Formats: sequence, structure tokens, C-alpha cells
Amino acid sequence: MRRQIMAAFSAAFAVAAACVPRGAEGCTSIMVGRKASADGSVTTSHTCDSREDRTWLDIVPARRHAGGTCGVYAGLRFTAFPGDTTGVRLRIGIPQVPRTNGYINTSYPCMNDRQLAVGESTFGGRPELRNKAAGFSCEELCRIALERASTCREAIRVIGELVAEHGYNDGGEALTFADPQEAWELEIAGCGADRVGAVWAAQRIPDDHVGVNANAARILEIDPEDPDMFMASENVYDVAIENGWWDPASGEPFRFAYAYDPDGRRSMAARRREWRVLDLLAPSLELDPNDQDYPFSVRPDTLVTIARIMEIFRDTFEGTEYDMTKFMYVEVEPGKFEKSPYANPFMHYDMMPLLKINGGWDRMGERCIARYYCTYITITQSRSWLPDPIGGVVWFGWDNPAMTAFTPIWCGVTDMPDSWKVCGRRAFRRDCAWWGFNRVADLSAQKWGHMRVDVDSVRVALETEAFAAQGELERKAAELFADDEQKARRLLTRYTNEFAERATQAYWDLGDHLWWKYTGLF
Repeated sequence: MRRQIMAAFSAAFAVAAACVPRGAEGCTSIMVGRKASADGSVTTSHTCDSREDRTWLDIVPARRHAGGTCGVYAGLRFTAFPGDTTGVRLRIGIPQVPRTNGYINTSYPCMNDRQLAVGESTFGGRPELRNKAAGFSCEELCRIALERASTCREAIRVIGELVAEHGYNDGGEALTFADPQEAWELEIAGCGADRVGAVWAAQRIPDDHVGVNANAARILEIDPEDPDMFMASENVYDVAIENGWWDPASGEPFRFAYAYDPDGRRSMAARRREWRVLDLLAPSLELDPNDQDYPFSVRPDTLVTIARIMEIFRDTFEGTEYDMTKFMYVEVEPGKFEKSPYANPFMHYDMMPLLKINGGWDRMGERCIARYYCTYITITQSRSWLPDPIGGVVWFGWDNPAMTAFTPIWCGVTDMPDSWKVCGRRAFRRDCAWWGFNRVADLSAQKWGHMRVDVDSVRVALETEAFAAQGELERKAAELFADDEQKARRLLTRYTNEFAERATQAYWDLGDHLWWKYTGLF
């Protein structure tokens, strides 16, 4: 009987997977203000929910420049190793600045050596606004902003100036910034298929609040006369008026999200994640899971730790009526049912076109926070009381957030292990760290009810060790920094690399263990 059940699931999985539209992938970002966090950190984050992005990262150092041109490219997200130019195309050149910051070079660069961090979540917006011939893509805006800015506000100004002069070629995007003092969300779209420029608005997360973006524009009413909380492009109203998306004479307030991403506010795939994140952090608000508009940010019921954010990114709506495995029960004895060990929220998601569970599989349907096709996840810490190379940390996980183990990468490190600088998209490779984590995620999805216990035993041990070591390591690094910054950087680099290599090997061993333990038991 078990083999018959698995055969039926496998057939449905294959059909459904062929139906999956790439546009329904997307990313989630959670932001935490410094007074909302347990230790005073400011946080942003990013799940790179993509089947295509490169599976390597490296460290780009700070550099001095004697004038010249800075290239802006297409294709950097899909290269095979650092320095690979296959498929890379120069879009435009812009004047270079005298000094550029170093940064952690993920597919979407995520943090610079000044503790400025950025996350991303696509909302698409109105297709008629996109100018594909313009200069800047979303990921290149992330890179250039990190190279040239040290605060959220400065990054937003840099982006505003660059797109005004050179244009924006991507669909609608939310960029979520964090520095040691503040967190901001920038929402940006093109301003017309034949126009150079962009339309954008940015809103600050209050210091004692948390925020979320889940593939839908969230900024509603704005007040450009309140620069402490809002920033916006000069054309933010004009483009909406010209296109008939807002009439000032109507008496209705201008709402950015409804002007430039109306489908996003109708998207259950976005709204349910917004609800889940805010409800987990502020359950006392008793938010309605079927509302269309949630508060831009909320005050959490308790101060938020990095570990808590990790838990939320592992969430699959389990324990709610929107549980992605709610239909997968088996009768273990007459009249007694238990959730099948083969039930997993990732297979269910792919089967939605056939089963029509929770609304079906498209932007108007359902999806949970953790996704099997996530390439990597970043959760950042920016801390004002520590020197920049020590205060900035990216907690990095390869592949599915529900099954990964996070490695801390300080923004002052100078290198990463060789296996973390290899792309595995084109073939299975034992020298590619991502494959170690991806293999565990794919294997454990086959019998999630049982295998998740094996995965958690490894994941929890690694993350517990990293959290326990963080304070003392940073104390030693700060002592070294007072006398010799490079010694502090070497200490952080050595620890980061050793931990990354051990975590990678632990997941390779875990994959072998799962393969041995569960072979033939299906």
C-alpha cells in the first residue's frame, strides 16, 4: 500500500511540476528595527526563491579607484564561478567613485563592510511600466548601492539618482535595507516602456517595529513632507495620474501599492505570508488571515532574536488551517488517522494544480514561507556598538530554509571556502557546497514526517554552536581590532571558513545517512 501511495504522489508530482510557472516563485524578506530586536541589532533578510540563480558566493574587497568607468552588467546572477564572464553583458558604464566598499557577493549582493545590508522581494507590478532597454536591473542596484553607500537613506538616494539618469529595466521590486540604526523598505518600478527613469517610494520601519515583504508592494499612503519616515521619486504621483491609476480629484488618497501593483494586494500567495509573519511576531493583534491590507509594520509582542527569524523562515503554516499537508492523512487502524510520513509541504505545493488545495497554484493561490526551490537565504545583523567588520553578520543558509543550517559570515571576512565559490546548477558536484545542502533537502522531502527529525538533529547542533560561540569570538575580535584591524579580520575569516566547511561536511554526511537509513523503506 505504501508503494502505491508513493507511486500516486510521484505521478501527481511530475505532472504538477511541469505546470509550475516560474513567475510564481518569488522571495520573502523580514525586517526588524533595533528596539524590536532582543540585542539591539537591525535586521533584514532575503530568501532567494529561484531555480536559476548561481550557487556560489565570494567576498569582494574595498577598492580605491583613480577615476574611470564602472560597468553595469546583465547576467552576473547566473555565472559559474567568481570572475566568470560567460553570458555576462555590459549594459552601460557610469562614472566610478574614488572608493568602493567591500561586500559579501551573493547572487543579490547582501551586505557591505559598513554594515549596510539589503534584502529583496519581487512584486512585478504593472508590465507596461517596464523598460527592458534601460540601464539598471534590481541586482545591479543592490551591488552599486552597497559599493557606494553606508546607510539605508544614502543607499536609497544613490538608487534614486542612478535610475533617474540611467533608467530601470526590471519589474517591480522591494529592496529592504538595514544599517546599524534603521531599516527601510524601498519599492521601485519602471515609469514607462519608452522612458528612462523609475517610480519609487520608501518607508522606514519604526525602530520598535517589524515588517515583511512577500512579493507584493506594501507601501500605501506616503507623506514626502515627513522625511524621517518617507522618501519618494519626484514623479511618484505624476505617473499614476497620467495613466489613470489615481485621480487627485476623486478624494481618494494616493496609495503606492494600489497605483503600481494592484494585483499584489489581491495575491493570496503574498497576503498569507504577510499575515503569517506578522501573526507569529504579534499574535496579540489577532490579524485576520484573509485581510487584504495589513499594517506596514507592527510592534512585536516580544523582542525578536535571530533564532526566531530562522524559525519563521522554516514555517510551512503547520498547525494552522492553511497547513500545506492537511490532506495527507492515512488510516493506521479502523477509524484512526495520522498524518502520513510522506506528507510534506513542498510536494503539496507542486500538486496544487491537480488538487485545488487552498486556492490552487498561481499568484492568486497559496504558498508558504519555506520553499524547496530556494537557492539561499540571508538573515543579517547590523550593530552600532561594534566596529563595522565585527558588527555586521550575515547568517547564511544554502537551499530550502526549512532544512538548512545557518553559517555566520561577518562582513569583515576576507575569503570563503573554495566549495562555496562553485556553481552547481549545471551538474552534480561534490566540490560544490550547495549540493551538499540541496541533496539533504531533496532527500528529506521524500519522507518529511520522519526525515525532518534526522535533519533537525544536525541543524540544531550546528546553529546552537554558532550562537554560543558568537559573543566570545566577537569580544576577542574587538580586542584585536583596537590594535590591528587585519588581525581581527583574520580571526573572523578563520572561524567563518572553518565553520562553513564543517557545516558543509556535516550535510554531506547527513545526506549519506539519509540515503542509507531510508533506502528501500518507501
